[in-house]
Amino acid sequence: MKKAVLAYSGGLDTSVAIPWMLENYGCKVIAVAVDVGEERDYEGIRKKALEIGAIKSIVVDAKAELVRDFIFPALKANAIYEGRYPLFTSLTRPLIAKVVAEIALKEGAETLAHGSTGKGNDQVRFEVSWGVLCPKMKIVAPIREWGMTREEEMVYARKHGIQVVPKLHTFSIDTNLWGRSIEAGPMEDPWAEPPEYAYQWTTAPEKAPAKPEYIEIDFDKGLPVALNGAKLPAVELIGRLNVLGGKHGVGRVDMIENRLVGIKSREVYECPAATIILTAHRDLEGLCLERELTHLKMTLEQKYSELVYYGLWYSPLREALQAFMDETQKNVTGKVRLKLYRGSCRVVGRKSPTSLYRLDLASYGAADRFNQDAAKGFIELFGMSSRIAGALKYGAKSKKK
Repeated sequence: MKKAVLAYSGGLDTSVAIPWMLENYGCKVIAVAVDVGEERDYEGIRKKALEIGAIKSIVVDAKAELVRDFIFPALKANAIYEGRYPLFTSLTRPLIAKVVAEIALKEGAETLAHGSTGKGNDQVRFEVSWGVLCPKMKIVAPIREWGMTREEEMVYARKHGIQVVPKLHTFSIDTNLWGRSIEAGPMEDPWAEPPEYAYQWTTAPEKAPAKPEYIEIDFDKGLPVALNGAKLPAVELIGRLNVLGGKHGVGRVDMIENRLVGIKSREVYECPAATIILTAHRDLEGLCLERELTHLKMTLEQKYSELVYYGLWYSPLREALQAFMDETQKNVTGKVRLKLYRGSCRVVGRKSPTSLYRLDLASYGAADRFNQDAAKGFIELFGMSSRIAGALKYGAKSKKK
């Protein structure tokens, strides 16, 4: 092994990985940090990698690409794993893998490395993605190999001149534009309520403003394009909704999640913007999509979400499902009005130039134009097969009596 490219976060694990790979593999390490919306000192992270032994350290701003090529395609599928998790970490891993792979090919490296553990989902997401994008490259996962405890890692870090910043808490946190995850520490007891200090994006609902706030989101072909009448770049729109939703305590999730590796994990999430946009998008679809298409789409959304969670973003099935999801969004254009209030996000109005809602058919008032005489014949034909089967089943029973 001559040269390896490491997906670098600047944390303890990937920082220790640099000297460890030098010692155990004898290779040169290029560190690549990808900015997906976590507010961090990326210039400091870049310099840190060089100071501890990387031959090159690169930072890539991928926020716009994350929204355009990963979050928005998933939004079209209303992608939520197990009905509650908006997949924000899952969506960044194939992007980071893509960025790291592209740099590895450019730098002439033959090895890719990540800092994921053997118990989590991320190892799968990175390695499956790399297996598709650059199948001839070797993949290493130092944390799975070295067998050090966290305390031993810290000793190793100090020995190699790596600055170790004492953690203020025992949580494991991952953040990007679409959400923030908090796990480990006190959260490992599924009976214990998460401590309030674990939350950084959202106000406790009981402490949120006493007055509700109404907002309006405009969609064009399934994608949000404006907030309260102002057109905004996608990254900025999501950022504003994170602040607005967070102020009202919207977007807290506390769940027991089924990990891909077969274990259950207690996960706590903050996802204000994702909660608001997904709620609005699904409601607008209800106005614009035909019934049978809506029902089939809901079934396929679950499979799509599983594929993303499992790290199969680059799989043929996810790509085929994406083509279906894209097709469904052609008429999902309109405006949705939402009410944010003490942890809740409710749709209170929607309108669309491509709406399938017909007042003359839905109304029970003077505007009613529905032909109720047609209902009798419809029921006769709709229930015919059930009546025939029922006559055989229940008719035979009545004869026996």
